[in-house]
Amino acid sequence: MATAAVPWRRTRTVSVLAAVTAAVTALATPAAAAPGVSPALVDRDADPGTTIGVNKVVSTPPIPPKPDVVLLVDTTGSMGGAIANVRTNLQQVITDVRAAQPSAQFAVASYRDTGDGAELFRVRQGLTDDATALQDAVNGLAAGGGGDTPEAWVNALVEVSEGAIAYRSGSSRIVVLVGDAPSHDPSNGRTLAQATAALQADEARLLAVNVSGGGGGLDATGQATAVVSATGGQLVGSSPDTVTAAILAGLRDLDVTVTPTVTSCDAGLSVGFDAPSRTQQSGTDVPFAETITVAGDATQGAELTCTVEFRLNGLSGGPAFTQQIRVRVNDVTPPTVVVDDRTVEATSPAGAVIDYPATATDNVDGPLTPACVPPPGSTFPLGATTVTCTATDTAGNTGSDTAVMRVVDTTAPATACVPTNNPSGDNVPGSYNPDGFYELTSTDVVDTAVEVFIGDAADPSVRFGPFPAGTKIKLVQAPGAQSRVKDGTGDIDYKVTLRGDALIVGVDDAGNASTPAVCLVAPPPK
Repeated sequence: MATAAVPWRRTRTVSVLAAVTAAVTALATPAAAAPGVSPALVDRDADPGTTIGVNKVVSTPPIPPKPDVVLLVDTTGSMGGAIANVRTNLQQVITDVRAAQPSAQFAVASYRDTGDGAELFRVRQGLTDDATALQDAVNGLAAGGGGDTPEAWVNALVEVSEGAIAYRSGSSRIVVLVGDAPSHDPSNGRTLAQATAALQADEARLLAVNVSGGGGGLDATGQATAVVSATGGQLVGSSPDTVTAAILAGLRDLDVTVTPTVTSCDAGLSVGFDAPSRTQQSGTDVPFAETITVAGDATQGAELTCTVEFRLNGLSGGPAFTQQIRVRVNDVTPPTVVVDDRTVEATSPAGAVIDYPATATDNVDGPLTPACVPPPGSTFPLGATTVTCTATDTAGNTGSDTAVMRVVDTTAPATACVPTNNPSGDNVPGSYNPDGFYELTSTDVVDTAVEVFIGDAADPSVRFGPFPAGTKIKLVQAPGAQSRVKDGTGDIDYKVTLRGDALIVGVDDAGNASTPAVCLVAPPPK
């Protein structure tokens, strides 16, 4: 901005030196811990559907060693006071910065506005540690020129970043822009976006010293804010006679924005933070509350990982700022045990042997062998018996299933009417047993004592018994008589008179009735 030179006043010299002292103290204070993230590894076991809270601390580095500081000063007519302040206090700035960073080097450049010819942009002194040469360069700054209010510092930033200043390899680069007005955009054909990209390519941060005055300041249209935000720099204000204090304060208080960024994460695991980013003075510890969430459907037994990078001003801070998360998902699901109900036929008075199948499968361990009580292959008694099968996986989860084993008796006895000899003679009974002597037999696979009943083929209403198996009878056919049973004599248990042939039926304890066995009744003598 073109105005008459403003007389320089020393009313704030004491405040400048006080600010310098505070700046040096801050620069020399080490971080609370070595730069990096802590804890760098989170290694936990967790159930599905749970969260893990972790208090993170990102220890940011202070201004790195080997700083290359470029003083880029507006030398238009309105900047006389500010230039005078820099000229007077430059040596103190150099001394104080080097007290904290001995390898620091400085360069001096200036800019004006388009139309100012050779003064549009000039490098007054390349990077050097020669304090005398730097002082000579600053002494050569003089306010003058300028046209309308905006100046040409966008062009100057591009010039600095595209070769006008030869930075040292591995240096920490800071461009200190001192001015009191915004810039044309484009400026000498260069745009604000080009200037920002050029600074980023150089990994240089912009410290914008916004000198108060009639030009409205560097950030009158938000340009300075945009560039410092994109480069991880800072915007500081100053009156003309405290420019050097503002420079030192900016170097001391240079902020760093820490942004947690999840670069990879297995399915079933996610990471969140209590803030998307935090900005505070470099060289301090930046806290975050981290929440690791294990999804409810996360694969049990799996080891899931995430990688989180804590970026500094949008850039990678290297391995020290990378956190690894390793979560082993607990197996909380019991095995699935399957045993089915079975019904079998009894094979003996004790019941039946049932060799039933039972299976167990675990979501992590795979097939397991269940333990069952009573075990397969046991002899189960008549009736219903409950079987319980259990299986335990390697995580200690136990699953079980029950089934009912039923042993039933649906087999009817085997019944027969066996002709026998006449107990009073030695004759062998003929094919139709004319003497009518029989033994009633009935056997069952389950029951040892079967009840035997006698029916009359000529009269369905007749049913005598029960008699025990082995009963001996004398059968007499009397078609016109009443069917009856009388006690027998000797080896004969009963004398049975029927109208027709005898039908012998055995009935077991389960109520199973045999197919009737026919005892032919001998016809009465003629």
